[in-house]
Amino acid sequence: MTDPRIPVHGNLIDGTWQEAMSGELFPSTDPADGRRVLAAHAASGPGDIAEAVAAARRAQPAWRATPAPRRGEILFRFAGLLAEHKERLALQVVHEMGKVLAEARGDVQEAIDIAYLMAGEGRRMAGETVRSELPDKWAMSVREPLGVAGLITPWNFPTAIPMWKAMPALVAGNTIVLKPASATPGCAVLLAELLVEAGFPPGTVNLVTGSGEMAGAELVDNPDVPVISFTGSAETGRTIAARAGRRLKRLSLELGGKNAILVAEDADLELAVEGILWSAFGTTGQRCTAASRVIVVDAVADRLVERLVERTRALRVGPGIDPATEVGPLISAAARERTEAYLGIGIADGARHLCGGERPADPALAHGWYLTPAILDGVDPMSRVGQEEVFGPLLSIIRVPDLDAAVPAANQVAYGLSSSIYTQDLATAFRMMSALTTGLVYVNAGTIGAETHLPFGGMRASGNGHREAGHAALDTYTEWKAIYVDYSGRLQRAQIDNQPAPGDGAPGGRSPGR
Repeated sequence: MTDPRIPVHGNLIDGTWQEAMSGELFPSTDPADGRRVLAAHAASGPGDIAEAVAAARRAQPAWRATPAPRRGEILFRFAGLLAEHKERLALQVVHEMGKVLAEARGDVQEAIDIAYLMAGEGRRMAGETVRSELPDKWAMSVREPLGVAGLITPWNFPTAIPMWKAMPALVAGNTIVLKPASATPGCAVLLAELLVEAGFPPGTVNLVTGSGEMAGAELVDNPDVPVISFTGSAETGRTIAARAGRRLKRLSLELGGKNAILVAEDADLELAVEGILWSAFGTTGQRCTAASRVIVVDAVADRLVERLVERTRALRVGPGIDPATEVGPLISAAARERTEAYLGIGIADGARHLCGGERPADPALAHGWYLTPAILDGVDPMSRVGQEEVFGPLLSIIRVPDLDAAVPAANQVAYGLSSSIYTQDLATAFRMMSALTTGLVYVNAGTIGAETHLPFGGMRASGNGHREAGHAALDTYTEWKAIYVDYSGRLQRAQIDNQPAPGDGAPGGRSPGR
């Protein structure tokens, strides 16, 4: 990192870019070639987080007082800048995260979409206005911002997920401190530059880079950060939940998945194969919504598996910048080793290894974290590879006699994020919509492809119930305030004066209003 040609990036705090208090840096590298250092970034610690939170706290009253439509206008301007710089951002995603270019453009498009959606919330942030139970009294509710929002984001969607969190937080009147994944800080730097250009006031948006242990933990513990939004592993989510719980913080957790695609006897197998390949091996299997399990009825299992293996072997592995590449590298050497380990565990547990799981022989790929997509057949649904999240290009085939057996196989996992059913029968489709206990359900499509105007999130160990995207995203970053205006000119007691006393025909007394 002493090479003067390597860019150096600091933290954005109170509208200025500055180095970490320690003066230390860490590298971001290209997973397509681990030798290539892309940039050096501030290795921040507790002091940097404290300074960023203090800046956000100072800026929040003025930002809160800014009319919501005006806040929305700044978001709208930012969305336009994202669209203008889409290709630049996508190339950064390719080089820093490893996605193929088409998927990287999709990552940025999600950021654009959520920015436009939340910009509209500036004029549409509705509460409820209802009739009071008493005469000459008005009753309504409004959303209020929480204050400073701490956002801790992952590497696999390095533009989309930070904006899934930042846009609803900002339009609602909160200020933010963003701590991106240490694998993809460069994407966050570009986003922060555009946020400044869009006109967000100093201190409203703050970016601090560094490790989860040094910077992320301090953000969670800071008493002046009342809300934390985290996307990452279930293990880390549990740790954050325990720390945040001690301070009674609002906490939104988006965690892992062990997602299943069910294939019925009447499924369009060609369509199913397309959806399975995209869901299992898109983003090299590094999505929380990736399909790591296919649960197929015996009647069509052999035909489906034969087609899947043929198509999987033909997938082209390589750097994401190559337009012909279909499967890019994993994010790191450790991620590749984890997938290889799970492949070995599956084989040891009795599954049949049908294809993939090798490091490519091409010398041009020797320095990247590549692994060919792998398929295991005959996986026991209760085995480790049938239950645990792999987060890599490994697909498990689970065979069942019928759909009645498929449903428990799909649901009996710790996670509950996404699921899919391939069938041409309308009644079957609707039964599965109800029977599959996941936050997202797809019919005749894979397990990935959520759209920003609907709530996104999972059940059980996939999260703690909050939803990102859609209008529901505002719930994480706002409190409800109920407002009553009594213009009667006299004391009116709710639940007392509006009901007759016992003996006057009432079935019984009512408790006094709170």
